[in-house]
Amino acid sequence: MSPSPETYTSANLNLDSTPAFTDLSRWRLRVDQGAQTWHYLASDEECEEWPQKVFDKYHLGLPTDLPELGPVKTPLECANNGFEFYRHIQTDDGHWGGEYGGPMFLIPGLVIVYYITGTPIPEPMRLELIRYLLNRAHSKDGGWGIHIEGVSTVFGTALNYVALRILGLGPDHPAMVKARGTLHSLGGATGAPAWGKFWLAALGVYEWEGLNPVPPELWTLPKWLPLNPGNWWVHTRLVYLPMGYIYARRLSAPLTSFTQSLREELYVQPYASINWGQQRNNVAKVDLYTPHTKVMDVLNKIVTYYEKIPFSWNWFRQYAMEETIEQIKMEDENSFFLDIGPVNKVMNWLVVYYHYGKDSREFKLHVERNQDFMWMGPEGMMMNGTNGSQLWDAAFIAQACVEAQLADNDKYRENMIKTLEFIDLTQIKRDAPNMDRSYRQQSKGAWPFSTRDQGYTVSDCTAEGLKSAIALQQTPGLPQLISLDRMRDAVDVLLTMQNADEGFASYETIRGPSWLEKLNPAEVFNNIMTEYSYPECSTAVLMGLAAFRKIDPTYRRKEIDRTATSVLRYIKAQQRPDGSWYGSWAVCFTYAALFALQSLASIGEFYDNSEHARKGCDFLLSKQEADGGWGESYKSCEDRVYTHNAQSQVVNTAWAVMSLMEAKYPEEEPIRRGIQFIMQRQQPNGEWLQESIEGVFNKNCMISYPNYKFSFTIWALGKYARTYGDKALLV
Repeated sequence: MSPSPETYTSANLNLDSTPAFTDLSRWRLRVDQGAQTWHYLASDEECEEWPQKVFDKYHLGLPTDLPELGPVKTPLECANNGFEFYRHIQTDDGHWGGEYGGPMFLIPGLVIVYYITGTPIPEPMRLELIRYLLNRAHSKDGGWGIHIEGVSTVFGTALNYVALRILGLGPDHPAMVKARGTLHSLGGATGAPAWGKFWLAALGVYEWEGLNPVPPELWTLPKWLPLNPGNWWVHTRLVYLPMGYIYARRLSAPLTSFTQSLREELYVQPYASINWGQQRNNVAKVDLYTPHTKVMDVLNKIVTYYEKIPFSWNWFRQYAMEETIEQIKMEDENSFFLDIGPVNKVMNWLVVYYHYGKDSREFKLHVERNQDFMWMGPEGMMMNGTNGSQLWDAAFIAQACVEAQLADNDKYRENMIKTLEFIDLTQIKRDAPNMDRSYRQQSKGAWPFSTRDQGYTVSDCTAEGLKSAIALQQTPGLPQLISLDRMRDAVDVLLTMQNADEGFASYETIRGPSWLEKLNPAEVFNNIMTEYSYPECSTAVLMGLAAFRKIDPTYRRKEIDRTATSVLRYIKAQQRPDGSWYGSWAVCFTYAALFALQSLASIGEFYDNSEHARKGCDFLLSKQEADGGWGESYKSCEDRVYTHNAQSQVVNTAWAVMSLMEAKYPEEEPIRRGIQFIMQRQQPNGEWLQESIEGVFNKNCMISYPNYKFSFTIWALGKYARTYGDKALLV
């Protein structure tokens, strides 16, 4: 998460004739019901009328001028100072903003579609995108990885090289020369994985014959067939939906002198000499995380022959394209043109350009909502992995404040009311109007990951939203905004989402068989073809239902009790022989342990009376560092083996000590040392600094959750005080 050693600023950047970067003091964050958009104010008058707030300055890396707070001795004093700082960066609509960055393949797709569609990129945005990409290039070789902490890959380097060229850097710029050298040393852009090949082909700097087929005909299959994309994991099906449209029509930008130059720059041999058919399965070793199966290779060869049928003769393809457009239309309209994530959002935008044109309502709405994904930071402008993590972060800090006895503090009542108001307005109030037709999960009563507009049900977000609403509304002095009927709606959603293996997945139930993974076409991700149950999601649902059961003991009680019992069986079955649980949504084993041990504690299974809890605690204790903390590397996610980070981190430490306290580990000493570590890492103004990346998806791509360093630290401090008393731990 930290910048490259030599951060690019307007003072030290050589951009040839490009103007200096923007003045960070002119950026403002505007929020509205969770939507986060950054605006650049060009005039002094605008700046005076709209002065920067603390949250603007904090996220931009500018001095916040918040005072130093008194020294702390006890955990609750530390928690209080932490929230005293954190409350100042709460947004006006009640959530806590923040980047949700990390993946390095998001900006290139966006920039490529701006180029293809001839849509001007606002100048402040263009300059700050350049600065971000330059700052995220590896200082050693100038390349980019799949995420900000990963090694340089063809995927990251080829696409970000192209993005910077589109944004205005010439081929002789020192950063471009360095990156091109790395790309060539990796074999050139022919070794890009499938998604990289797609974007290069759409731009017209790679030939469509070099891609494995993406047949839209799959969308016409009956729902009961596993190959129907409605049975795939939702993110996968919604990326391959617009990709199939573009591929089927072989739509590429016209060749210009610029793209001709790119054809010469990206490859290690003349473009005209490349045998494109031989590149379909050519993926550089450094990029290849999930190789194709033989079954996949055979099917690709078969479909390649089908692709030779001319479009005008192929009535089946024409019918499939009509269905594709209808599915894209429903996805856009149901999510107010935010879509489920930035990859399918910009692909949908490209389809809209070709299908409806630049003057269409659909095209204009896509351009407008691009801004919801853009985030400004000290290093420049990035593209978030969704339109944010607003509800998710708000729910965690709400529960942390209740645990740390901050929610009922008169000083913070206004902050808690605003948080509750945000949780209230973010609950989804309706099902998608074409829920079955668009393969959507029931959503009325659910909470999404980010905002209500985005609108996708997520199991653990619904559970955490429910838990936080209950916790806040049970706090004296806070209003009752979310009715019992609405909480029942949330329970109704959760009870539709349990899988046959007794666990809970993310967006919907498991719809396809596990053998679909043999058809994974992406090469850089793992477990993307169907949903999976997760200890994290399963525990969140379990605890959400348990919290609801306390305030409404009779509603669907038998089903809730039966669900709780079965989830515990799932959690136990997922434990590894060494006592660990693998975390799929954060880094990694420390994260999963928190949820799993919380599940066991909910039925009275603790260290002293449960072998599962005992083994879980023993695993965690074996990873504690000499400084009392825990530090886990993202390599744990990739390799699925616990890997120590270069140094301990407050987030991993908070998860570990909370896990031990959930399990009632009988010795205080290792927990006390972990809490001391968290307290010692706190800055004089109450904040904790950003450390290594926290989140992950699909095993191989990391993503940032910078708000975790506040919510989970405060939560752990409060839990320690409740368990052992608020006693002095620091001199």
